[in-house]
Amino acid sequence: MSRPRTWLALAFAFTLATALIAAGCGGDDDEGDGQVNLIKKGQVLAGTDTPFPPFEIGQPPDNFTGYDPDVFNEVAKKAGLGDVTYQDTSFDTIFRDTAQGKFDVAVAASTITEGRERTVDFSDPYYRANQALTVPKGSDIKTTDDLGGKTVGAQDATTGETYVKDETDAGEVRGYPEGPDALNALRAGQVDAVVIDEPVAENAIKKFGDLEITQIPTGELYGFAFAQDNDGLREEVNKALAEMKDDGTIAKLYEQYFKVEPPSEVIDGTHDPS
Repeated sequence: MSRPRTWLALAFAFTLATALIAAGCGGDDDEGDGQVNLIKKGQVLAGTDTPFPPFEIGQPPDNFTGYDPDVFNEVAKKAGLGDVTYQDTSFDTIFRDTAQGKFDVAVAASTITEGRERTVDFSDPYYRANQALTVPKGSDIKTTDDLGGKTVGAQDATTGETYVKDETDAGEVRGYPEGPDALNALRAGQVDAVVIDEPVAENAIKKFGDLEITQIPTGELYGFAFAQDNDGLREEVNKALAEMKDDGTIAKLYEQYFKVEPPSEVIDGTHDPS
């Protein structure tokens, strides 16, 4: 009888050890699902590109405002992510830098595109944008059909630059590091027209009064960008955005910055990066 009892005891011990190991492995996997990864715990490092008024106004860390940081600061508060630190960077490298872990998130008036989603994942939309064909007052250029052979400015690596290259017969496309740089070049007569996000063009018209625009209805949607292995952070941001759409926060910020109500594509819109 002693041998069978010893064998049963050993078998039980082996089974128990196996179960504990399996449970331990399962616990690690569960912990990884939905985990919020931040470069520094309790603080969100956000890459941005400023100036780009009214989305990014001023320079971080002091006196930095605009629709984008106002939205994301509230997102971080509702999601319990901690303080947000913004770092100014170049728009043409912001997605690569986010993907490589330099930033937790890109907060930079970024249109959701398939091309960019080869590098990063995007949140649900928080703004709908159109491009604007911007020209000096009295210009003969009235529509994009009039851009044949013209010199057109745009910010580097933006959908405005892509639009001019792909959808017009412009003779030359000049890229600029910042959106306001392109508008300044237009006012100085260095380019014939600029294609840029409509609110940015409208902001310049209010400031200077010597420009006019024609809307290009591209219907783009902005999202916050994340590294593709940071689903947990993206999901928490989406939950907070959904709450802000439901409780009227997004509508309030839309009214503050754009004097209009947010469209249904923003309020009801979601985005699946898969």
